[in-house]
Amino acid sequence: MKRQLYLYLILLCLVVVTMIALYLAINRADKPHSTPRDYPEIVELGELHVVTDYNTIGYYVEGDSATGFQLEMMRALEKEWGVRVQLTLENSLEESLKGLQNHRYDLVARNIPVNAKLKDDVAFTTPITLNKQVLVQRKALYNDSIEPIRQQLQLAKKTIYVAKDSPAILRLSNLSHEIGDTIYIKEDPTYGPEQLVIMVASGDIDFTVCDEMLAIRLAKEFEEIDVVTDIGFTQFEAWAVRRDSPQLLDSLNGWLENFKKTRTFKSIYNHYYK
Repeated sequence: MKRQLYLYLILLCLVVVTMIALYLAINRADKPHSTPRDYPEIVELGELHVVTDYNTIGYYVEGDSATGFQLEMMRALEKEWGVRVQLTLENSLEESLKGLQNHRYDLVARNIPVNAKLKDDVAFTTPITLNKQVLVQRKALYNDSIEPIRQQLQLAKKTIYVAKDSPAILRLSNLSHEIGDTIYIKEDPTYGPEQLVIMVASGDIDFTVCDEMLAIRLAKEFEEIDVVTDIGFTQFEAWAVRRDSPQLLDSLNGWLENFKKTRTFKSIYNHYYK
């Protein structure tokens, strides 16, 4: 009986220790890493952790090779800094910024509109591109002869699909107040801006909103879509780093200012945006 009692006590202790270990592991996973990572640590370890989105501007696979504006920018940065870029794909901007704050990523390399709301949480690099939001809809020829919307007032009571956490949500909400009527915003948790544009072209949905540069690029492939109507004003777009990485921010800004003057950058930019 005593031996059985000791055995039970030992098993109970093992169970308790296991439960405590699991509890601590879960809590560590949920909490941000406390180890600081700024430019010196990145160069010393030789790795830069970057997240971007999967589309023809960020990163995408064409044939047997990977391409994309952000990918080519990262390759140029690798060559200049002598570090290896560990690239992660994430279409959700919210998840990308969450990963940045939790130290999973050092840099969010995607076209993020520079706005006051995000400036409280992240540090933006020097602007890389100028862009604006446009309404994507079908041309009359492919939409039962219904003419495309040209006045923002005509968006009243319309349903517009956007990717989950899209920067367009804030603009559409403000636009709804400006016109004094409801614009129904549907966030799609599965598809990104590019897929939603294709859905408009195929007639699955009537409206979406995306960056003008991406819209113009896709309009060359899908003749059904109209991308003329503006939704927002022209904005600077930049990358984002944590506020506790000031040296990384300064180093990126210095590199961007010089790199944007080169023929290499102009070639990359023209390939994807012109």
